[in-house]
This record gives sequence, structure tokens and C-alpha cells, in this order.
Amino acid sequence: MSVLFLLIALCSPFNFIQSPMDFGPLNFLQTSDSAAIDFGRIFFNSPSAILQPNSVDEISLLLKFISLSSYSKVTVAARGAGHSIHGQAQAPNGIVIEMDSLPLSLKIHRKGKRDEGYSYADVSGGALWIEVLRESLKHGLAPRSWTDYLYLSVGGTLSNAGISGQTFKHGPQISNVLKLDVITGTGEIVRCSPSKRAELFYGVLGGLGQFGIITSARIVLEDAPHKVKWVRAFYDDFGAFTEDQEMLVSMADKVDYVEGFMVLNEQSLEGASVAFPSHFHFIASNTNNTSQVYYCVEIAFYYYSQKASHVEKVAKETLRKLDCIPSLVYETEVSYFDFLNRVSAEEANLRARGLWEVAHPWLNMFVPRSQIKAFKDLLLQTISPDHFEGPILIYPIRRDKWNGNTSAVLPEDKENILYIVGMLRSASPQCVSESPCLQSYLQQNNKITEGATSISLHSNSKIQIADPNGQDHELETISGSDSLKRSDLGGKLYLSYYSEEEHWKKHFGGKWERFLARKKMFDPLQILAPGQRIFKRKYSAHL
Repeated sequence: MSVLFLLIALCSPFNFIQSPMDFGPLNFLQTSDSAAIDFGRIFFNSPSAILQPNSVDEISLLLKFISLSSYSKVTVAARGAGHSIHGQAQAPNGIVIEMDSLPLSLKIHRKGKRDEGYSYADVSGGALWIEVLRESLKHGLAPRSWTDYLYLSVGGTLSNAGISGQTFKHGPQISNVLKLDVITGTGEIVRCSPSKRAELFYGVLGGLGQFGIITSARIVLEDAPHKVKWVRAFYDDFGAFTEDQEMLVSMADKVDYVEGFMVLNEQSLEGASVAFPSHFHFIASNTNNTSQVYYCVEIAFYYYSQKASHVEKVAKETLRKLDCIPSLVYETEVSYFDFLNRVSAEEANLRARGLWEVAHPWLNMFVPRSQIKAFKDLLLQTISPDHFEGPILIYPIRRDKWNGNTSAVLPEDKENILYIVGMLRSASPQCVSESPCLQSYLQQNNKITEGATSISLHSNSKIQIADPNGQDHELETISGSDSLKRSDLGGKLYLSYYSEEEHWKKHFGGKWERFLARKKMFDPLQILAPGQRIFKRKYSAHL
């Protein structure tokens, strides 16, 4: 279709645009399997077409065409690194925009050259955080807030929150953004910030892609350390484990990173880092107990060249305060780059074992501090620790480091300390979509979600534990209503994946009305991010 014919079609009183291939001189591909698959490998929804844009203007043009055609049912999803779990970046029968097709833009600015008061990076939304790290380190700088895994897109993490062991100190990644370039659902290209078009700026941050597509972000940078003291301390008591973590996050002037995880079995430690013992037997040899669940706190202290001796002293004093198993404390020193890129070792391990390109029925949740032990008990009552494959993260963050104007959702209690829990399971290669074992894992996740959030997803569900040998073990039969009566821990899903509007209303709670108002303002036809399953596309059913 020529540009002239396209303009005639748009100006016509009739609407000819009915399918993705009608949108003119854009770089479309016919659909491929890649756009129907994400890291989760749970949902497989093929688009009708894929757009590989050469410029931001092409994305704007596409969205303008769609929004001007009131009879079109076409939806649009932006896809970054494809690391979604539940099909959030898919667009069933719609258009997937591959953001990494845009030219990479990454410019570093040192403090003082502009009026921001910060050093910062202007980076395209499709860029990966590993690219931001490499470029900023050339200037002795680095973003101050991270995700654990760096091969994620900037736009993707900012559409959720972006959390890791630095979150207690600097807040999530969405708390470290100065400006955004966004294309709304109507195709408008907008530069926004806390002082300009603030409603869009805050709405997009943590907004699950519902209000606009992030094409560029201005990220706060700080001086990069050159080395990291990295410590792991092990525990056999959950109370001591959480108390020490809460003490550590209260020492933000001394500690730079805090995460914790459960040690269920051999797989809890394998491949995580060559810097530490990677086999479960080293615990058994020190505790004479192989049946218990153990816990590990990871701590990092950053070295800056001018205060290396001070860091050594602070680290020694801090570790002396821990109530861990004294014989199970391990220290190492690594470069800052290697520390931030530590999960790549786990990726290499999983790839070697054939456990990377498999289903990942992950569950991520924010849990109030007062309910973290009850949540841990619910977790261990639901999963099979002996057969669980993957890490389970449990660590505290601070509410006062989050901006309440963003769309991100935290538990509604008033405690400043809350926990992030990440159940990052890898299924076996035989455990594929629709298979009984994968369905049993998803049912387990639903049970935990129901017990922790008050949102009833299913009723009369039998929970099956599947072991690596393919045998299913029935755990118990529950109903959503019974689960709700038994526990409501006030938790909130992170990387949420509800499918019913009523569930989303409960999830957003007091933020729902503002979320709904922002959707009407910036994507009134509900074109964007259909894979989130929050809103249904609006169109006119009759010519």
C-alpha cells in the first residue's frame, strides 16, 4: 500500500483497516514462532504480524492508524528481550513490535553538563541493561539500581519496577528515572518527567505497558565502584535469617546490597557462583543435618579506591553482628561488573543442563513483613522441597524508597519494611505446556497466590506434586474459598498475570481508579499490551 493510498484510507468516511497487514509502508514480517514464545513457555499466542521499526516515528504511525480505525480489533504489544513469564508481551492475532529493531541509542552525561543535578544515561527503550552497564563503566559510572539479570530491556523492567539487592538502598529502577520518551496508545510521541506530563510519566513507570511504549529513558548514574566484597552467610533458623536481613537493610550507609534465599536441596546452590561452595553436602558436613531447610543471606560491600581500608573495617564489624552459623560464612572479592553479571553463571549452568529453554512457572510476590513467616510456611506446605528446581529468593526492601505516584503496587499495610519473594522454578524439559506436571506447578502457584492475596483464582483444585521421575503425588484438595478463609496475608503479585478484571481491581486496590483513569486518558481504545489481560480492545461492531 502506498503512502498516498494510506492517507486516502485514513481520510475516507469508511474504515478499511481491518488487519495488521493493512498498515502501509512499515517493515512488517509475517508472524513467526519467536513472537509467540517467551521465557515462561506457558502461553503461546501468535500475532498476525511483527513490526521491526527503524524509527520511533514508525511506531507512532502504526498506533495512529489503529486508533483512527474504530472498527479495527487490532492490538499491539511491545516486546523487548522476551523475558516475560505469562505471555505479557504477546499480542494474540495482533501486532508485536520488536523494540530491539530500533537503532541503539546510549549516551552518557556527567553531572554538571546539564541541569539535572545527576550524572545520567539517555538510553533507548529496547537496549539491554548489560549494554547500559558496559557503556557507563567506560566513563566510571553505573546505574545505581539493578535487576538480578542484566539481559532484560530497559523499557521492559521500567514497565514493571526493576528490583534487586540494591532496592532497599536506592529504590527500584522506576525510582531512578529522570525523563521518559513515550508513545501513547493514540500514537502521540511525548517527552515526560515529574514536572512535565507527570501523569503519563508516573503512569508508565510500573504501568505494565498499558499507557504507552517507552522508547527512551533518562537513567540516574553514580560513580561506579571498582571492586565488591561479596559475602554469603548460612542459617538454620528462619527468624534469625529475617532479623539479620532487616538489620542489614537498616544500615544503608554501610551495606550496598542485600538478598536472601532458601536452600532446599542441591539445586538451590548449583551454578549460582563459582566463588562459593556449590554443593549441598558442605552444609551437611558442618551441621550433621540434611533434612532441614536452610537459608542464606548475600551481602555486598562496594570498594571505591579512596576508601578501600574503610570498607574492610565496615564489613568486619557488620559480619560480627550476624546470628548465622559461624562455620558457614564465605567471602570473596570480584569486580563490580562480574558481581552485577553474576546470574550469567546460573544461565550458563542451566543451559549446560538443558534447563534454560524450558517452562518457567515463576511466582514473584511482595509480602508484608508481619506475614513473611506465614508466607514461608504456606510455601513449604505447597511445594515439594526435595524436587524443587531453582532458587527461592526472600529479602526485604523499604517502602519509603518507592514513589507512590507510579503504577507499581505494593501491599497496602503501613509497615516500611516488606519482603520480595521470588520462586524461580525451572521445569524439566518433558514438562511442557498442557502437560500434567506443568499444570500441577501452576496450581501450586495459584494456591500460594490465593492464600497470600485474598484473590480466589480457582475452586476445588487438586494440588499435585510432580517429581523429576514423572510421578505425581497428591498433596491436598482445596477450594479457593477455603484457602481464602484460612489465610489472607496481604501480599501483592509482582509481574502480575491475572486474567479477570475483578482480580485486577483487587490487585490494584486503592490504585485501581487512577489506573483506569490513566488508561482512558492515554490508551482509550485499549490497544496496548493485550497480553496482560487487564482490558479488552474497544472497537465499533457495526459499520
